[in-house]
Amino acid sequence: MLIRITCMLLVGGCMTLWNHVFAQDTLHGKWTFSLRDSLDHAIDFSDWIINANGFVPVPVLITEPAVGFGGAIAPVLLRKRQQPAMLKAHKNMAPIPPDITGGFGFYTASKSWGAGLGRSGSIIKWRMSYKVFAAYLDLNLNFYKTLPVKGETEFGVNIKSIPAFLRLQRQLGYSNWSAGLQYVFTKTTARLEKSILPDSLFKPKEMDNISSIPGVLIEYDKRDNVFTPGKGTKLHVDANFSSHIFGSDFDYTHLSGFVYQYIPIGHKDKWVCAFRGDMQQVFGDIPFYFKPSLDLRGIPKGRYQGNVNMLVETEQRWNVFHRWSAVFFTGVGKAFDEYSSFGEAGWNYSYGTGFRYLLARKFKLYMGADIARGPEQWGFYVQFGSAWLK
Repeated sequence: MLIRITCMLLVGGCMTLWNHVFAQDTLHGKWTFSLRDSLDHAIDFSDWIINANGFVPVPVLITEPAVGFGGAIAPVLLRKRQQPAMLKAHKNMAPIPPDITGGFGFYTASKSWGAGLGRSGSIIKWRMSYKVFAAYLDLNLNFYKTLPVKGETEFGVNIKSIPAFLRLQRQLGYSNWSAGLQYVFTKTTARLEKSILPDSLFKPKEMDNISSIPGVLIEYDKRDNVFTPGKGTKLHVDANFSSHIFGSDFDYTHLSGFVYQYIPIGHKDKWVCAFRGDMQQVFGDIPFYFKPSLDLRGIPKGRYQGNVNMLVETEQRWNVFHRWSAVFFTGVGKAFDEYSSFGEAGWNYSYGTGFRYLLARKFKLYMGADIARGPEQWGFYVQFGSAWLK
């Protein structure tokens, strides 16, 4: 189960101080930079991101309802890549994204905590990209089972997990298509917390297991940037295989696919109309906490699970004034175990609104906050870049 950890940079009263600290010192010839944009003199982190040496601690606000309100520290370094000459000859190619290196440590109100390291980068001369990630997670989460007499029952689980992830992709020719391999490893122990459910409802190996999952993927990505896209398309399909052959305690296949479409409308892209479709399906024996769940703002992770889930969502971003934008979104999805039960499964919806501020113009990076309503509760989310993270 993936946790959305979104970032909020503290840009309040410390801005004046930071502007003095990093202002250009031409008298002594020192290398410094400013947190004011050279074009409009607004607060802007582009030069800070480009020129900062080493890892810079970034405050993080965790607002995912599944783990509760919390905070973290995330040392992050972004390295903007020089665009290769072949982009001039192949103008339809998407730009090379920056390399991102970072770590994190977090703690939340549910006493969930964790720490990890990750990197995403490119090897331009080989036309390859890669992602690598490893962490330790101690999570307190709620799940749901439907019992014959009692109906839907909530139960709490403590999950301790060591996940590791590696992905390698290679560009196909000089196109926006790429294909690759990926691998997921997890060592997981789980314990029921204050549950009235009998142990017989759970397989013993669900409480202590190893998952070893190789996979293949194909992807098309022609978005104008990876942080807050304003136009373009991303299409992704992957297949992942958990098997005793690879050292896993479970045998199952996980298929996943999604598409994002961004359409700019009006003068200077005043309005960005975005659409998203997502579908996952599992065949075989999968632990209950790895089963796919609906990923919509306003719905806690893991709330609606099924062997099959599908959703659609739209987000409308209206650039109101200068660097400020208003966001409106709505989505709906279903989670079910068999296609024969599609009609019986309910539609789960969410809707909401928010705002964005152009925090780093040279990266087209926006940040802001959303408030969303799902079928059962409200959710508040701090967004650093796009809300669609895959």
